[in-house]
Formats: sequence, structure tokens, C-alpha cells
Amino acid sequence: METVDLLIGGKSCAAANGATFERRNPISQEVVTRAAAATLADADAAVDAAYAAFPEWSALAPAARRAKLLKAADLLEQRTPEFIAIGVKETGAAPGWYGFNVMLAAGMLREAASMTTQISSEVIPSNLPGSFAMAVRQAAGVVLGIAPWNAPVILGVRALAMPLACGNTAVLKASEICPAVHRLIGSTLEDAGLGAGVVNVITNAPEDAAKIVERLIANPLVRRVNFTGSTAVGRIVAQLAASHLKPVLLELGGKAPMLVLEDADLDAAVEAAAFGAFFNQGQICMSTERLIVDESVADVFVEKLSMKAATLVAGDPAAASSILASMVSRESAAKLKVLIDDAVGKGARILAGGAIDGSIAQATVLDGVTKEMRIYSEESFGPAVAVIRVRGDEEAILVANDTQYGLSAAIFSRDTSRALRLAAQVQSGICHINGPTVHDEAQMPFGGVKASGYGRFGGKAAIAEFTDLRWITIQTTPRHYPI
Repeated sequence: METVDLLIGGKSCAAANGATFERRNPISQEVVTRAAAATLADADAAVDAAYAAFPEWSALAPAARRAKLLKAADLLEQRTPEFIAIGVKETGAAPGWYGFNVMLAAGMLREAASMTTQISSEVIPSNLPGSFAMAVRQAAGVVLGIAPWNAPVILGVRALAMPLACGNTAVLKASEICPAVHRLIGSTLEDAGLGAGVVNVITNAPEDAAKIVERLIANPLVRRVNFTGSTAVGRIVAQLAASHLKPVLLELGGKAPMLVLEDADLDAAVEAAAFGAFFNQGQICMSTERLIVDESVADVFVEKLSMKAATLVAGDPAAASSILASMVSRESAAKLKVLIDDAVGKGARILAGGAIDGSIAQATVLDGVTKEMRIYSEESFGPAVAVIRVRGDEEAILVANDTQYGLSAAIFSRDTSRALRLAAQVQSGICHINGPTVHDEAQMPFGGVKASGYGRFGGKAAIAEFTDLRWITIQTTPRHYPI
């Protein structure tokens, strides 16, 4: 069992009142982590530590910040076995998923390191004689990052990497589901020599989450907030931030559509659909939840996809036969079963999968899904994909946009010009042509529209999220005043 302390001001410490909480393995139900249950005073202390560290960190030369972030990336990769060992136990995900997490997270740190010299200013021509005017970007201060459990290394690091590159200090509010994974990120950054208080990590009991988040957002020393998680919680975070007039970056839920047109390469589309729908048990914000297939090729497509899905066996990640692993909890699997049963009860057909045992859910293909079924519109966040048959491009776009969400999408067609025209009509922050809905690169502007949130993580786009743009002038000649 892992014991997890808070990280505040460079020191590992228990909660102020000594309280702890437990995280159990979703398959065995054994306790795998006992973590400090932060108090409101601990939340305040973490922000105070970040605020105290801000002057020195923000004053570092870009090359110095870059060197520290690059060292952190190397250390993160070196600790891949540690992340895999504890991550598999806490969330039930496959070892390969955690290895992929660390690889991409290290890339995010390296990309952020490269951005330290790209936080540029500009000279703006002034109409006032002798006025030298500049638009200058400066670090905002303390950034609060709230990260989820489903891609915990990627999203935990993403919550910190660009804020740090821009010269901010940070508090990471860890997920109650993977406290040890998120705390290990803090330890790695600390060991890279960023400095005491530059990164602080708060873990909290599930029942305390709301009050801890509210306290952190309300703290006047916190200048920016970024949150990745469900749309329901994102709305609360946005409202709290708005009440304190604080900018917030939100990356929320999704109901990603993949359009399969009549001229698509069906074999390629099947591979992308299976990966997008079932990788990490469909517990990715970009997961393919809706397959919008032209009726002229639907029969062939669903037959090929069903055969593929049948080979993707879910089970204990420790078993060699398990291609897919476990969902994060039995409760999540039970919610998925409700959606599947509702669809079947209203006329959908299970062509593959459908079996759920505890937290283990098999890859499921549902054909004949219609708008009356809950799975048509509700985010399933599990290994089940809905096939919706359409006639022609116009109906495909109407169905693709018939959702509150707008994070990722994909279009399969051999006519890339046609696909590009359709991509312009899809209401999503991300759209891939002849590629899966699940795809991320550290340098890309990542984010959604509609109920999938606003703002962009990644590369240069994130600089605007985590800096203040200031107008500064120098008067170089005598100035005339009207009075």
C-alpha cells in the first residue's frame, strides 16, 4: 500500500489534522493508497507556498526554466515503472496506457521547455508623438490546476507544464481516484530542482472535494485556474471562478462523432473506430462515442467492426490475455450498463460485447441507435460505441452536431477535399480526417467548443491562457497636454 503525503513548500507533510482517505483497486477492492486528506488550512498553505516561490521562479532566465523542465521530463521517463505500478492499481487501467501517459507527459514538459523563449512582446505603433508602446506578456502568478484520473500523468502534467514555462508557480489539486500518481508528478518536478513551493500538490478525501476546490479558487493569491474533467463539474468551477473574476481554462466532456462516408477506406475506419472507442476502456474525453455511418456501407462496416471488437478482451490488467483492462470503478461500469440496457430496450442491437462483470466491461458495439436512446446524447465514458446510420453528407453533419459537446471528431473519406469541407461544418475544437478521434500532441492547440469547454492547452496557444498581456509605454519626447 502506498502512503501519500501533501507537497507544500518543498516539504512532504500530513494533513493539518492528520486525516487520511483510502483508494481501493477497482477489481480486487483492496486498499492500494492511503493519502492525506487536506484541510482548508492545508489548501491555504499550498497557495501561500506557491505565492512565496513566485518572485524567484518568474525572474529566472528562460534558459534556466527550460533546463529545469527538460530535467523534469527526463526524470519522469525514468520513473515510468513507478507510474505504471501504482497507476494500474489505483485506476485498473492497462500498463501500456500508463507507459503511453508518461511518454506523452514527458513530451509536454519538453514542449513547454521550448516555449520559455516564445513568450514574446511586440511594439505597437502609437499615434501619440514620442510614445513608444509595447504589449508585454508577463507571468500571472499562482495557477491552480485541477486534474482528473482517466489520463492522470498526461493531464496532471498538462495542468502544470505551460503555466510553469510561462513563469507561474502552481498548486495541483490531485484526483481522489489517483492521489499517488498525481503526487508522484509533484515529487518528480521537485526532484528536478524547480525549487521549494514552485509546485505544490494537494490530495483530499472525496467528500471534501467541493470545499477544497472552492477554497482554492476563492484564494485571492490564485490568479488562474485550469480544470480538466466532466462538464457538470466544469460548470461549477466556471461559476466559482467567475464569482471571483478569475480566468479559467476548461477541457470538459465529449461525445466524439466519427463520420464514415460511403467512399471511406472501411478497413482503416474500423481500426480507427476500435482504437478511438475502446482504448483505455473508452475513458478518454476524445473517445469515439458515435459512429455516424452512411447507410450504403453500414452493413459491411459494422460487421468488420464487430469482428474487431470481439478480439479486444477486457480483464484484469495483470492477465496476459487482457487487451483491454478495467473501468475505473464498478459504479462506472454499472452506469454504462444502464445506457446499454436502455438502448437495447428501445430497439438497438448488440453486435459485440455487452457483458459487464464488476468493473470489467467488454468492448460493445450497438447498432441501430436512435435519438430516443440515452446513449445517443449522454456521455458513456466506457467501452461502448453507438452506430447511427445516415443517408448522405447533410444528415451526417446534422447528427454530428446534434450534441451539447464539441471536443473531438473524425471524418473518413477518400476524397480529402470533401472531408475538409465537412470538417469546417463540424462543431468541434478538434477534427481529424482519416484518423481517430483520440489523438494528442504537446504542441497542438487542444480544447473544445460548446459544453466541452473553452481555452486551449498546448504550445503557443497556451501562452495566452497563463500570462497577462500588459500595455506599457515610454514617453521619449515632451508631451503636450490640453490643460
